[in-house]
Amino acid sequence: MKKILLLAILALPAAAQFGPPKDFTITAAEREQAIKGAIARLNENYVYPDVAKKMGDAVAARAAKGEYASITSAKALADKLTADFREVSKDKHLHMEYDEKGLPDDKADQTDDEASSAEEREFMARVNFGFEKAERMQGNIGYVEIRGFVPPAIGGETASAAMSFVASSDALIIDLRRNNGGTPAMVAYVLSYLFDDFQHVNDIYDRTTNETRQWWTVPVPGKKFGGRKPVFVLTSNRTFSGGEEFAYDLKNLKRATLVGETTGGGAHPVRPFKVSQHFAIGVPFARAISPVTKTNWEGAGVSPDVATPADAALDKAYKLAVQKLMDETKDAERKQQLQRLLDQKS
Repeated sequence: MKKILLLAILALPAAAQFGPPKDFTITAAEREQAIKGAIARLNENYVYPDVAKKMGDAVAARAAKGEYASITSAKALADKLTADFREVSKDKHLHMEYDEKGLPDDKADQTDDEASSAEEREFMARVNFGFEKAERMQGNIGYVEIRGFVPPAIGGETASAAMSFVASSDALIIDLRRNNGGTPAMVAYVLSYLFDDFQHVNDIYDRTTNETRQWWTVPVPGKKFGGRKPVFVLTSNRTFSGGEEFAYDLKNLKRATLVGETTGGGAHPVRPFKVSQHFAIGVPFARAISPVTKTNWEGAGVSPDVATPADAALDKAYKLAVQKLMDETKDAERKQQLQRLLDQKS
């Protein structure tokens, strides 16, 4: 099984993760090789063959008219090709990559739990494997901010620590407003803390193998929050890819209330294919398929249950959580305590 990523950033070279790669001058020969190579890779791997052909034909026609002939900047070529391919496909995952030092060869046999390099592992550790914050808010409401889903073999220990820390909370808020995605293996891993039994959360169809892989929750270490207490998920228009899958899965399984904005709309896993020494193309080679809806969120995003501006979503979710606990408790003293928290927020 190939390494599947629902996020462009984790598939990029390490240099791109620490900032934009350095621009450099390209020759006419490399420019032509990059264009032809990108078209070939799309036709071989893009999740929808008919759309791949339309993208290739459109860019080939532009090349024939000389639209790329004056481009001598690697960045300019990558940006132009990305825009031209996306103009046809509307696929936000699709992108061109470049690197002055050269790009590694494809690793088609890399698994979901492998990182491509020591630099990638270093980057994941530097961002705490995607877990930005875990805390206990007033009223015994847990809060976890997740900015990316790295492979469980690398970030599972951190994920388990964060989720175990909030397991005894009476309600839980999971913040995905800055989450740009990651691997579906970690999505399923974290979701496992929110259910009492095993759940079928997602499927992914791979065009390159013509196979569909099911994704289920899994046995996890530590304490679980479980499947009965209320969960609120914060979203924004920046929530993308694997972050969207997490929210989409919970919404379809009726396990959480989504609060915030409609998400970015990217449901096609992507991986890079080298097209020349210095260029690669990130090709969406698969598509998510919900076992509930039989479709996904591509192009449309995931809509919230409670629409509110992203910067106000945490405050809104907190109030909803407190109110939910108030409605459910029969303890008069606890109800008064929760009411005071609501009064403080009003």
